[in-house]
Amino acid sequence: MKIGLVRVPGLCSSLVLAVATGAGSLLGLCGPFTDVAADVFCPFVLEIFYLGITTGTTATTYDPTANVSRLQMAAFLSRTVDGLLRRGSRRAALDQYWNSKNASVLGLTTVGSSPGLPASDGQDIWVPGFTGQTTRVRASDGKLLETWNGANQGYGALVAMGKVFISGQTVPGFVYRIDPSQPAGTVTTVASFLGDNPQGITFDGSRIWTANFGVINTGSVSIITPAASFPWSVTTVTTGFTECAGAIFDGSNVWVTDSGPQALRKLDANGAILQTVTLEPAPKFPAFDGANIWVPALNNGRVWVVRASTGVVLATLSGNGLFEPYQAAFDGQRILVTNGTDDTVCVWKAADLTPLGVFETGAASGPFGACSDGINFWITLSGPDKLARF
Repeated sequence: MKIGLVRVPGLCSSLVLAVATGAGSLLGLCGPFTDVAADVFCPFVLEIFYLGITTGTTATTYDPTANVSRLQMAAFLSRTVDGLLRRGSRRAALDQYWNSKNASVLGLTTVGSSPGLPASDGQDIWVPGFTGQTTRVRASDGKLLETWNGANQGYGALVAMGKVFISGQTVPGFVYRIDPSQPAGTVTTVASFLGDNPQGITFDGSRIWTANFGVINTGSVSIITPAASFPWSVTTVTTGFTECAGAIFDGSNVWVTDSGPQALRKLDANGAILQTVTLEPAPKFPAFDGANIWVPALNNGRVWVVRASTGVVLATLSGNGLFEPYQAAFDGQRILVTNGTDDTVCVWKAADLTPLGVFETGAASGPFGACSDGINFWITLSGPDKLARF
């Protein structure tokens, strides 16, 4: 019997295939298929067979000349996307295919009092605290590395420009900066006199944006322009805003949630409202998955999925354990949403909105903010003042 090596495009190594004279009765002409020749097309057929994209029409026939319907094509493409995400993720490389099923398996790190909306820099998790402490937690093992002080009423964290920025939910608002390359100490105030109560914070590649909930004054959006010296200049836009909370950037535009009109708003470069997507009461802190924006609606226990390119509402999700959802986070495959008053988090597959379940975070844990480092989700627990690895 002759043994040949056939390279299968897209796989991380050559696949040794016994495709040879005399082996047809055992393997067929092309792997298990007796109706596909062992020619230049065989490796492509075998690749999608081994990846589970198509299994053939029977155990030994592929039916290579048959037409493919649009429904079959949708199934093939969906399996392709799922396979690429599953096999190409950081979780796959580390053999971590699970969801954390209950509170007893969560990794817990004690952080500052009243932890807010965390952010990951890829290696560490940064957790702002309402009493002014910002903690740095190592993602590989959950070890608390450093504590920075002075970010008064810290709410949201942003990693950008090689630095960490914290929104200070004060009246007027502040934004603080941490230089991770320096020893832990006191944060630097980079901007002050923002709109009242900045919460969500994002970056568009050149400027920092905050969504300001408002207290004495109405809600607003503040745009901060970095400069060589402090304080950085701030432009605050109030027109059309009522009670802003979340802020994200989709690669083209900044979007903010606004509880007053129960809406998600798309903004232009100057902070003017380009589009309003009407949602439900108290839209909170959204996540962008590269195509769609996931917006938790606190008061109605739903999550809205909005296509960023058009503003069209693709789905309104309920069930799956949703109860007063607060923040959404994306890890490259899954969306996680915190349920602060129900001590649970809900998880979906982002590609097709399939619910993956609801999971407990512990009694009186109060899951609040969430982010991902590409391997794990990290959840701030407002009850015990801890950061949980999910």
